[in-house]
Amino acid sequence: MATLGNPKNTIEVIQKYGFQFQKKFGQNFLIDPHILEEIIYEAGVTKDDFVLEIGPGIGTMTQYLCESAREVVAVEIDSNLIPILQDTLSAYDNVEVMNEDILKVDIAKLARERNGGKPIKVVANLPYYITTPIIMGLFESHVPIDSITIMVQKEVADRMQEGPGSKEYGALSLAVQYYAKPEIVVTVPPSCFMPQPKVGSAVIRLTRHREAPVTVKNEKLMFQIIRASFNQRRKTLANGLSNAGIQGLTKEEIQKCIEELGEPLTIRGEALSLEKFARLSDIVYDHVTKNV
Repeated sequence: MATLGNPKNTIEVIQKYGFQFQKKFGQNFLIDPHILEEIIYEAGVTKDDFVLEIGPGIGTMTQYLCESAREVVAVEIDSNLIPILQDTLSAYDNVEVMNEDILKVDIAKLARERNGGKPIKVVANLPYYITTPIIMGLFESHVPIDSITIMVQKEVADRMQEGPGSKEYGALSLAVQYYAKPEIVVTVPPSCFMPQPKVGSAVIRLTRHREAPVTVKNEKLMFQIIRASFNQRRKTLANGLSNAGIQGLTKEEIQKCIEELGEPLTIRGEALSLEKFARLSDIVYDHVTKNV
């Protein structure tokens, strides 16, 4: 039975091993059973599922996952936590702990070997400093994923859901929405963690699209354009793209592309929807291939 949602039990484990929280790994352990149960519920974990957990910490959520899933692989970067996890997960025979950096793990291989190549579910209480690289790594590598249910900083969760025109809208919003449907399912106050973070958190579920909401001739080029558009938010779209040297196009050529899109040359990237970025990317692609 899962016991670590209870703060008293968490403190006992930490004291037993003399564990020191490490700021560099962004370690904040959940100590609220209701939130843990809600995460499992919102992730839709069943006995048919293979689940990848990123950053299990002392195994709090891992225990809940083991009781709900067919199999769990928990990837933990901090080697000091491995003996603790061996202890706290000793009652479960459907879990494997990997002492690895998730950014270096071949997740597609894991899915092939453990889940017959079928889409897996990812559940995580992510360190805030590495949220974006992990999410983008999962999506851009085209790993077979059904959904990603993650605890992140509330501000980051809000950003993933934002649309054009908002100051929170940016490259992360567009990337997430291209690959998945984002939904904030639980908001979590600092008091639910040990130690307490300085900011509020939220659990967001990213349900992978079966088909992307837009089609593009070159996905990589579209994301180059998106990143360049938001790298210098205060600049016009034309200046941002020409400063980034997109596909070696001159500023005049970029301006022609924007005019072809039907937008004024004064427009900024934050005003464009995903559909418009896809269209602009195809226009740029056509200009480049025509000139080759």
